[in-house]
Amino acid sequence: MTRQAISEAQLHALADGVLPEEQRAAIEAHLRAHPQDAARVDAWREQNRQLRALFDPVLDEAVPPHLMQAASPPAANGAWQRHAMQAAAAIVLVIAGGMGGWLLRGDAGDGATASASPLALARSAAIAHAVYTPEVRHPVEVGVEQEAHLVQWLSKRLGTKLQPPALSTLGYHLIGGRLLPGDGDGPVAQFMYEEGTGKRLTLYVARERAGKQETAFRYTQEKDLGVFYWIDGQMGYALSARLPKAELGKIADAVYAQLESH
Repeated sequence: MTRQAISEAQLHALADGVLPEEQRAAIEAHLRAHPQDAARVDAWREQNRQLRALFDPVLDEAVPPHLMQAASPPAANGAWQRHAMQAAAAIVLVIAGGMGGWLLRGDAGDGATASASPLALARSAAIAHAVYTPEVRHPVEVGVEQEAHLVQWLSKRLGTKLQPPALSTLGYHLIGGRLLPGDGDGPVAQFMYEEGTGKRLTLYVARERAGKQETAFRYTQEKDLGVFYWIDGQMGYALSARLPKAELGKIADAVYAQLESH
């Protein structure tokens, strides 16, 4: 008997906790046989957890008075339904606006608004940094002792020659890297670095869609996690760390210079 193919929607439903119970056994069997899909589901679950941690407090905030007033039944002509719908729409926009602002409060400098792709790159890089840098035993998939293999493997998967920058003069040494699922443009690479006191930074490398324009350095921050990100040709880069902006910027300059020289 031919087993029915597992869809992307079913994997997302499992990660979101809404998969019908009768499908669970088949999906879990599929994940045991396909470790890469299992890793994707785990990454989505962790992303959901982090988003809930960031935005659940918003749900407990009091509704602004002007929205409550808008939702109150008006005196005439039975127009209460229209006002209630307008108030509900306004609340949705407030919540959506709050979510859209996560990790997108960058310094545009010239007042320009970055395209959606670079912002999505920064967001994905920050989530990956938050997920993997706390790991003690398994922070990377392939360690630096197999650096040649790591570089060859990630270069092959991304379809371009990669070379992790050397940051020893800035106090950081490469400890390894991993392959991560992308957001539709193929897999992405994450290189992880560490300095003597245990601080870690990550370089997130993604292949962008053809035709993307280059972007200058941009910076965004959520709490104490900062991200410098940029697109160079068909490649997108994001450097993430819990460091002061000036210190992270100095490292980003060094990364950019080395990438340009290769």
